[in-house]
Amino acid sequence: MKALTPTVLKEAGKAKLPPASGPTAETGKLVRNVLNSLEDAKAEQIVSIDLHGKTSIADIMFVASGRSGVHVGAIAEQVLKSCKEAGLGSPRVEGLPHCDWVLVDAGDVIVHIFRPEVRQFYNLEKMWGGDRPGETNLRKGERIAV
Repeated sequence: MKALTPTVLKEAGKAKLPPASGPTAETGKLVRNVLNSLEDAKAEQIVSIDLHGKTSIADIMFVASGRSGVHVGAIAEQVLKSCKEAGLGSPRVEGLPHCDWVLVDAGDVIVHIFRPEVRQFYNLEKMWGGDRPGETNLRKGERIAV
């Protein structure tokens, strides 16, 4: 039996990838759209977490609370509807049947919507670097720069 030998190209390891860029205009539109949806649906304690340099799964994460399971479901539906109407595609969603914790994955933006006690239990803000400069607690009317 003949042994396999790998072929190494001269250019291997020389080609460098361009540096990862920051948010695109499309990401900015998506962030504004999601944030407006959360505010319109009366989501509470909205927190944005900048994920640049922490992970490649998304550029920004929002964590928000609803007062009850029904409110959590309504907030998630508002975010989904808003993204579809804006032509931003159909985000993937998890947890909508139970409405304790709903995850909306819109690509560059991830949204976690919790009932308050479930949010306190999982404490995603702390896990993703709570109280770091990339985390911003958004109050009514406050905007993030994208």
